[in-house]
Amino acid sequence: MMFTNNPFAAFTDSLPPLAMQVYIIVMALAVVVGTLLDVVHKGSAKFFAQRREKSNAAAQRRLSGGETFSLAVEAIAEAAVSGEFCKWPRRISHLLMMYGFFVYLIATVVMIFAYPTGARTPTILPTLWAIGALMILVGGLWFFFFLRVNVAYDGASPFHLGRADLFIGFLLASIAFALLWHFVQTSYQSPTASRILFGIYIFFTTLLFVSVPWSKFAHMFFKPAVAFQRRVEEASGSSDLPSPSTENHIVRN
Repeated sequence: MMFTNNPFAAFTDSLPPLAMQVYIIVMALAVVVGTLLDVVHKGSAKFFAQRREKSNAAAQRRLSGGETFSLAVEAIAEAAVSGEFCKWPRRISHLLMMYGFFVYLIATVVMIFAYPTGARTPTILPTLWAIGALMILVGGLWFFFFLRVNVAYDGASPFHLGRADLFIGFLLASIAFALLWHFVQTSYQSPTASRILFGIYIFFTTLLFVSVPWSKFAHMFFKPAVAFQRRVEEASGSSDLPSPSTENHIVRN
């Protein structure tokens, strides 16, 4: 059954469990290195340091440790519900992708490291793996074909791909072939087809993680930092952004 079998256990005869475990570690390192390269290339760390220095100099009052912690919690809570998106369709699609990815990734890591041979794998793990993948696919396809800015507002073809679409494109391809591979593996018992689909799945998964310096993958790490800095500046009185009353005055005039 697709929702109850450890999808990675079938390859233990031809692919040692250590190989997949090493692969997971290498992909994790690729994300770390790629994010650092992205930070250096875009100067994000330098920008935040300069912004923090400017904010401290312009602060009208100093925040206590408790206030700073509270603001950090608020920033994390906002990220947890994709609060930066005002429109519900975009928020829901991002929430499906975000939590689906977390569930899928955690289930993958646990199955590969804790149950590499598939023996005594709790049924909940492959079930969560499949559910997480389906959540990503639903949210991702919804976003890709209907909610992207260039598609929804500029009238561009949904099949037009730019650099900004690398992450969502590779993610959808990886997840689609993951589910197709698992379906063929459990339903048709075709070793050749299963190996081919598994190879394609690994190919797109590798592209997803090694393309971090060029995709929007690292963007998910920056958003909470930006939200936290914005809250600190507003609370300390150092924000150079217009207040809601000022914005309304500008609009009326």
